Amino acid sequence: MIKPGIEFFFDNLNKYKNRRIALIVNQTSVTTNMSYIWNRLKGEGIPIKRIFSPEHGLFGTEQDQIAVIDQPLQDCEVISLYGSSSVSLQPIDSMVDDIDLVLFDIQDIGSRYYTYVNTMCNFMEAIDKRDIEFVILDRPNPLGGVRVEGPVLNEGYTSFVGVLPVPVRHGMTSGELSLLYCDIKGLDLNLSVMKLEGWKREMLYRDTGLGWIPPSPNMPTENTANVYPGLCLLEGTNISEGRGTTTPFEVIGASFIYPETFVEYLNSMKIRGVHFRPVYFRPTFDKYVDEVIGGVFIHVTDIENFEPFVTGVAIVKTAYDLYKDKFRFIMGYEFNTTHYAFDLLTGCSKIREMIINESDIDEIHNYWRDDEEDFLQIKGKYHLYD
Repeated sequence: MIKPGIEFFFDNLNKYKNRRIALIVNQTSVTTNMSYIWNRLKGEGIPIKRIFSPEHGLFGTEQDQIAVIDQPLQDCEVISLYGSSSVSLQPIDSMVDDIDLVLFDIQDIGSRYYTYVNTMCNFMEAIDKRDIEFVILDRPNPLGGVRVEGPVLNEGYTSFVGVLPVPVRHGMTSGELSLLYCDIKGLDLNLSVMKLEGWKREMLYRDTGLGWIPPSPNMPTENTANVYPGLCLLEGTNISEGRGTTTPFEVIGASFIYPETFVEYLNSMKIRGVHFRPVYFRPTFDKYVDEVIGGVFIHVTDIENFEPFVTGVAIVKTAYDLYKDKFRFIMGYEFNTTHYAFDLLTGCSKIREMIINESDIDEIHNYWRDDEEDFLQIKGKYHLYD
């Protein structure tokens, strides 16, 4: 089993006993014996000035895009960094004036639009040029650290689901991303990373020996994380991404989808590492709540070769090709009302435009291949692990 950064922090706790500490954490912020970092600090007699929580709240109680207001009480102040406006995404000066150490310890999912590392980046900017130490307690990337997928975020498409100029599947840990972001933005920041021990870049989460704690309400299993970098694209459409089911992002559908036809079309594309099965399901909340709708279940048959992003694009393209009269791209997303949500997720308008122009899936796939190759050269500079 690998050793996450939190263990090295507690191995060196004497260095931090007289510090004014704040945490950016949630329910994934645990030691290898499943103790929450704030409880462990309390047990060691280390006071915490305040806790900052990301989207979904300290214990992941809130659904996506829901402002986090009320949170379970702890022994210190808990401040949400996900409220009802974009202003809430960063701390204000008074929230950091009385601290000199911030610990970031949250399990990421390895996708650019998963918002926890975006909270990390926003916080880093908020304390730029301040005498505050920012320490990342690193955790593994569940998708590994080798492969990247999708276009790099284009200029003009920055949002809370697109802060870092990286591909959708970036193949980096939170610690590595913090170094990249600090460098790109030219931040004057006392930044350090407490590294993982034993993690290799080719490891998926199943290889780490660590227990899985759902990082957010619709990320129940490692299988969900595997498909998320592509299937989250459906949030930018009127297709259900499976919220309100027990297998979000693995099951998707809409009231206008005929499962057998849809699956036949998808399987004919011969996308690597995946098979589609026709299904009907009834979401208990979100899109098509309480309706029986048709869709597909995504079975990953070869995780080593599976490409979630192209899979998600292929599903959207199929829905557009088969159901132009009913399929829709949704406008606005995550405090940004000037772009299509799909464009904010992909980081560009080109993929949506190619789908509308009925480009074939191979042509669309080729659009972002150069971005992947270029980023593979860039990201190596920030690697902390072999």
